[in-house]
Amino acid sequence: MNNTIPDTQTYASLPDEMFVIGADDTLAEEIARPSITYWQDVWQRFRKDRLALAGLIVILIMTVLCIVMPLVSPYTYDGADYLNMNSGPSLVHPCGTDQLGRDQFIRIMYGARISLSIGFIAAAINFVIGIVYGGLSGYIGGRADMVMMRIVDILSSLPSLLYIVLIMLIFGSNVGSVILALCFTSWIGTARVVRSEVMHLKHSEYVLASRLCGANTWHLLIHHLVPNAMGPIIVSTAFLIPNAIFSEAFLSFLGIGIQAPMASWGSLANAAIPVMQMYPHLMLFPVLAICVTMFSFNFIGDGLRDALDPRLKK
Repeated sequence: MNNTIPDTQTYASLPDEMFVIGADDTLAEEIARPSITYWQDVWQRFRKDRLALAGLIVILIMTVLCIVMPLVSPYTYDGADYLNMNSGPSLVHPCGTDQLGRDQFIRIMYGARISLSIGFIAAAINFVIGIVYGGLSGYIGGRADMVMMRIVDILSSLPSLLYIVLIMLIFGSNVGSVILALCFTSWIGTARVVRSEVMHLKHSEYVLASRLCGANTWHLLIHHLVPNAMGPIIVSTAFLIPNAIFSEAFLSFLGIGIQAPMASWGSLANAAIPVMQMYPHLMLFPVLAICVTMFSFNFIGDGLRDALDPRLKK
């Protein structure tokens, strides 16, 4: 039997799983796994969630379609064809036509532009307001925090439909007033999340060190506290997008949101109510678009929550 111990080069040529006790101690310093950043690790964990990845792909496809299809299609969202009214789905009109002969697929794509734009813009505005308000409240603390949180409690106790109707009456039923109505109190959840995270992090050693070096409140919030609390903030914002889309669809369905001739998913569903029993496809496709979008964003939010939670890291 050959009892000769292999040299270092021999061990270096072997795969990782063949290293055994008794190998050269110099191999202990070898890095077995390449170094990755925090966000690379988050992406690797996110893409392992099949539902979240499928939801992201669906949203990307829908975004590309709503931008490209109205540009290349021979039909327009308001182009009427009185010889082809209320036709069912076909190769020419994949989603059929409405009461005026307008192509339903193109109108859904235009509705996707409005609904997705409102969702992303409202979420972005609520993201900024929530970070600023919640960050200041959590960092300052004391009496200022108490007053700011009582204001939040008062705003959250108001019936949302009440101020939404008032905003629509004052500013009219348009995209700007819908975004204003959705941003009136939707930032409250993000503000509470940010406040909780900032109160937890503001006594950390790196924050105290920065304060001793002369950093002011804004520097601490922007460069230290908010970046380290970004995980829960991103998850909260991800759920704001489907909430804004559904709220806009609900308002348009009630007739106080986006008005004709502009098309949103809610207004398309509202227009289909009188003829729903005779032409169910006019209601089916807008509702299906809303459901698919809501499920996709919720899957993305769940995937982000799991990927950004360090307690679930294996």
